[in-house]
Amino acid sequence: MSEPKRLFFALEIPAPIQQQVIQWRAAQFAPEAGRPIAAANLHLTLAFLGEISDQKQQTLMALAGRIQQPAFTLTLDDAGHWPRSRVVWLGSRQPPRGLLQLANLLRAQAARSGCYQSPQPFHPHVTLLRNAAHQVAIPAPGFHWTFPVTEFVLYSSQFSQGRTQYQPLARWSLE
Repeated sequence: MSEPKRLFFALEIPAPIQQQVIQWRAAQFAPEAGRPIAAANLHLTLAFLGEISDQKQQTLMALAGRIQQPAFTLTLDDAGHWPRSRVVWLGSRQPPRGLLQLANLLRAQAARSGCYQSPQPFHPHVTLLRNAAHQVAIPAPGFHWTFPVTEFVLYSSQFSQGRTQYQPLARWSLE
């Protein structure tokens, strides 16, 4: 029997947008503002699953494969700082309905499969900085990145050699 894996469903941020966001972040936030997330790790979590067995992973993958939902366009045009969790984030002022529906479906399936889901309302965001312990000045509105979302991904989170890496395990297309 294999070890449980730390898994989550997420939207992948396209590589060109990852690079633009990283450059913008470097220009907007001082190095002491927090620990930057690596470009390859930028994503928008839809449902966190936690440590799960291979069997539960297979069940959740089968359920994810049954989701039929249209593709949508996502605009990242909002940012904020959550002092309690010490996170600086990038999000959407008007999250598309397709994003909210997809997250709700995946979170409901995860909960029914025994994966704890936070009672907090879903707040779609991309984590930019961690360990942002002090007040962080958020850039004025005017920034935005828009891209089509045509799939969602199951990721494994692995920590080794002092770094967290996200490994895509499976992808599902949106129609």
